[in-house]
Amino acid sequence: MKGWTASDIPDQTGRTAVVTGANSGIGYITARELARHGAQVVLACRSEARGAEAAERIRAQVPGADVRVAPLDLADLKSVRAFAAEHKGDRLDLLINNAGVMALPYRRTADGFEMQFGVNHLGHFALTGLLLPKLLEAGPGARVVSVSSFMHMLGTVDPRDLNMERKYGRWTAYARSKTANLLFVHELSRRLRASDTRLTAAAAHPGYASTNIATAAPKLEGRRGTQRFMEIGNRFFAQSPDNGALPTLYAATAPDVHQDDFFGPPFGMWRGTPTRSARAKWTRDDKAGRGLWAASERLTGVRYDALAG
Repeated sequence: MKGWTASDIPDQTGRTAVVTGANSGIGYITARELARHGAQVVLACRSEARGAEAAERIRAQVPGADVRVAPLDLADLKSVRAFAAEHKGDRLDLLINNAGVMALPYRRTADGFEMQFGVNHLGHFALTGLLLPKLLEAGPGARVVSVSSFMHMLGTVDPRDLNMERKYGRWTAYARSKTANLLFVHELSRRLRASDTRLTAAAAHPGYASTNIATAAPKLEGRRGTQRFMEIGNRFFAQSPDNGALPTLYAATAPDVHQDDFFGPPFGMWRGTPTRSARAKWTRDDKAGRGLWAASERLTGVRYDALAG
């Protein structure tokens, strides 16, 4: 693993990947590098126009890249179900749950969920469950990779207030959604082991990478001072999106990835090539994982009937 780079990605010829939020940042790099190594990649993007632009950039950088765009709005379960229905006949080897929002003012998804919890966790929970049959059919090497954050260290999931209706804090909500990502992978891994499948669930985080996720909320709200502060941080302290994508790519393709692994940069969890990452003890709590799973099934209406409970 030491010094691992994108050039170390094994041949992905014959494999199909879905990457959510693939039009920019970590998702774009992930999609590009999977395509560079032979995978057919579906860019699952909220904006078809931005997705199409990203696909053209990938084709320009990787001649012959097999990429296509499909609409997916993780803030709307109807869109998630439509995406899954559209791809129910396709092969699927890799599902990269990458898309996310960060530190937004309080707002709700189309289904009434707090936006960060709804997009970062529930949307991906539903998507994974709906695509699970295709992943299970793919055979050895099939994987689900969820992108979390070192910020998960700042917040546990409160099962009594999943939508943070009692007291909302934008950064607390973000941290809880990233903890939810890890609890999801932990419980999914447990169920995959119990069901004796060849599908692997793992997680990754980019450290501090220079992407637009940090500036999106202040830009949306017109908080120019905060936006400028984030831009300065991206410029002087963050690592590049290319390096930030390496933990995700490692989790998706490296041969030594096991159930419930978590990869990220080694230096202060901010920078560097991928390694197994530290994580908060509450992200390995079996009771919390089962509780979040049950709540997620109830809220989304998506059940993982193919797996043992």
